[in-house]
Amino acid sequence: MKVAFFNTKPYDRQFFGIANEQHQHEIVFFESHLSHETISLAAGFPAVCIFINDYLNSSMLQTLAQGGTQLIALRSAGFNHVDLAAAHNLGIQIVRVPAYSPYAVAEHAVALILSLNRKVHRAYNRVREGNFSIEGLLGFDLHEATVGVIGTGKIGAIFAQIMRGFGCKLLGYDSYHNPTCLELGMEYVSLSELLAQSDVISLHCPLTPDTHHLINATAIAKLKTGTMLINTSRGGLIDTQAAIDGLKSGAIGYLGIDVYEQEADLFFEDLSNEVIQDDTFQRLLTFPNVIVTGHQAFFTSQALANIAETTLSNITEFEQSGSCVNAVNLDKAIASHK
Repeated sequence: MKVAFFNTKPYDRQFFGIANEQHQHEIVFFESHLSHETISLAAGFPAVCIFINDYLNSSMLQTLAQGGTQLIALRSAGFNHVDLAAAHNLGIQIVRVPAYSPYAVAEHAVALILSLNRKVHRAYNRVREGNFSIEGLLGFDLHEATVGVIGTGKIGAIFAQIMRGFGCKLLGYDSYHNPTCLELGMEYVSLSELLAQSDVISLHCPLTPDTHHLINATAIAKLKTGTMLINTSRGGLIDTQAAIDGLKSGAIGYLGIDVYEQEADLFFEDLSNEVIQDDTFQRLLTFPNVIVTGHQAFFTSQALANIAETTLSNITEFEQSGSCVNAVNLDKAIASHK
């Protein structure tokens, strides 16, 4: 099948090239994002493959449909960046990678916790400058700390398993009570209870209209003073300005984020020689108790191999049968977003 891949990096071309030896699709890689300015490049491609920072609205989907596109293959689990209703009306099928490496994301969340707690980022810079003072690097034992997990699907459950290994008490907030988490001794509570009781809170839920700005000023007001907040899920779960206010007041004692609600123009690009225009993001970087990574939680060799294989298998399945087991159920997804 002829496939236009947008928003690609050298590592994408490497892993998809290896995986495509079996599938033999006709792949054309484009470095640019899929946008109104670049969408003409997709004309004549029955399949288009995009990443998380390529946004497809109604008019763009209409253009793709007119150009012969029948399939949108997402190199991600989430699909909040696509107008699902428009795709449904145009008869365009959307397929995704429901799981590529939940371990990668869960482990990165733990890395942020350990780095923030033990001030690894600050200690690293001090030692390089010949400063071996440990003043200001005081941490706390994770053993017996209360860890709140918001979203206890595959990634949240693996994160909970790791934190249980540290001897943490686990609280969970999810409409579905995962048996794996219950076996770990997790107690499911209301969101308000989790916010009020947790020493560390990690977000592992999808971004929907209901979860947008789940962590806002009201939620932050319920936190213990000095709570650690971690987000490796979607940037829109946190109201960034409210988080900044929480950092200034001390309600948030540590913030570790791998995602940011306005990341589309920042992450995955080298902007080291430019002046970043996002003042809110720049303000975040001024706090010594904040670590930001550029959406790298998924970035392991195992995850990239799984993403490539699953994506190309999805395209092959659609080409052969007109359907795919990993297709987004548009009717269900649209209903849940109303």
